[in-house]
Amino acid sequence: MKIAAWNVNSVRARAERLVDWLASRDPDIACLQETKCEDHQFPFELVGDLGYEVTHYGQKSYNGVAILSKKRPDEVIAGFSDGAEEDASRRILWARFGTLWVASVYVPNGQSVGSDKYQYKLRWFERFTKILASRPSDLPVIVGGDYNVAPADLDVHAPEAWRNQTLCSEPERAAFELLLAQGYTDSFRAMHPDRQAFSWWDYRMLGFQKNRGLRIDHWLMNHVAYAKCTSVEIDREARKGDDPSDHAPIICEIDQA
Repeated sequence: MKIAAWNVNSVRARAERLVDWLASRDPDIACLQETKCEDHQFPFELVGDLGYEVTHYGQKSYNGVAILSKKRPDEVIAGFSDGAEEDASRRILWARFGTLWVASVYVPNGQSVGSDKYQYKLRWFERFTKILASRPSDLPVIVGGDYNVAPADLDVHAPEAWRNQTLCSEPERAAFELLLAQGYTDSFRAMHPDRQAFSWWDYRMLGFQKNRGLRIDHWLMNHVAYAKCTSVEIDREARKGDDPSDHAPIICEIDQA
């Protein structure tokens, strides 16, 4: 089973690119982030023509997550759904396919270290950590998306320039490590312990062309899912061409046996 996660940076603005990518890569499930549209605005027909069911949890202009799948999910959970007041930002969507739980996640950016948005990001991580801890440990669980954290210096093109900056600060990295401590594996890094590869490049100053990037998109997997994982790769080709998203998809393959 091929499963992708991709921050598309506006699904309507990049609908044609998305359709072309789905047709060429043919994932069984695609988790999208930053769709930036309300549910009724999603390009259902274009995606549906390729045989995908669409589950979308969106809002006007900002955030938004979706799960596209060739099979209809058996169960869907939108948002934190933890009994507390729901966050206004739509950033989490879960779907169950048989015994497999899949989540599309868009973690807050944080803007700048010490800002109100940065503190919100750390609080968001705390709440999300509890959600991951509550997921079943005896079933495969994979959580993919834009985490807005480069976990280590290997994930940064210029570590010293990014030191203590948003996406690379120690509190953010500690929050990411706490997610892993709930029984999850950073699957790309586990499979490629020494490879420097990026999933995001700034639009400015030829960031992509000069490969000045960060690895901030991840597939986290619990031990059951990771035992079934056969590959995890970043699709850098999808970042090329005209008017791309600033993120590349990250694609994993899970053995269904």
